[in-house]
Amino acid sequence: MTSLHSFNRYEIKYLMPSDRVPELRRELVARMDADSHGGDGGYGVWSTYYDTRDLRFYWEKIEGLKFRRKLRLRHYGDRNDVTDDTTVHVEIKQRVNRVTQKRRAALPYHLARDLCDGRRMVDHEPGRTAFLEEVLELVSVLDLRPVAMTGYQREAYVGRDADVGLRVTLDHRVRGRDRDFHFAAEAENRLIVPARLSVVEFKADERVPYWLTDLAARMNLSIVRVSKYCQSVEAFGRVPRSIFHIPDSETVEV
Repeated sequence: MTSLHSFNRYEIKYLMPSDRVPELRRELVARMDADSHGGDGGYGVWSTYYDTRDLRFYWEKIEGLKFRRKLRLRHYGDRNDVTDDTTVHVEIKQRVNRVTQKRRAALPYHLARDLCDGRRMVDHEPGRTAFLEEVLELVSVLDLRPVAMTGYQREAYVGRDADVGLRVTLDHRVRGRDRDFHFAAEAENRLIVPARLSVVEFKADERVPYWLTDLAARMNLSIVRVSKYCQSVEAFGRVPRSIFHIPDSETVEV
């Protein structure tokens, strides 16, 4: 069984000291609702990213191409609980000028791996064929393979009333690894963003409301061009660190 979702949105990213998160959280809960999928501590987000041998998708991001895309498998929750039958998402995330577009299909993990690693079509619902064929063509023609994994703990808030469609996420303890790409592999993950920093994203269907941009200005949040995928590739020495790399302040394994 698959479920296909597609949407467009504008995204703005910030870095902020983790010790200021409670202040931001207080402002958000006054105007937004907590994501129903997360408990008090939020939820885990784990992604395996695919790229070419020469890291085509990485370089398209660094060079700021107006059209670029990437392929990933994503799991929400505790990665240690993942089995062959766990639902994961096969996602193509692409950027067209300033708009971020995401398309994804939910599949059991073993079918997602058959599609992306085994490079063969899998059983699916009618209406999902075009997307899955696009994924299969990407991995086959470009010879994609897993390159990096990222994971973090996410708090998410959704807009209400006039702010329907607004979403704010706070990602903490951003980790990664460059091998053992099965979600449940007994492998160590290293912090790829210093623990003292959290990644904050504002996501909106049309525009970010003024109260939120005013809040960002009041808290002195600075817009950054951070990519967790690129950060992971650079953290493990696959390429020289770019001008967008968040420098290490410590080396911690978790």
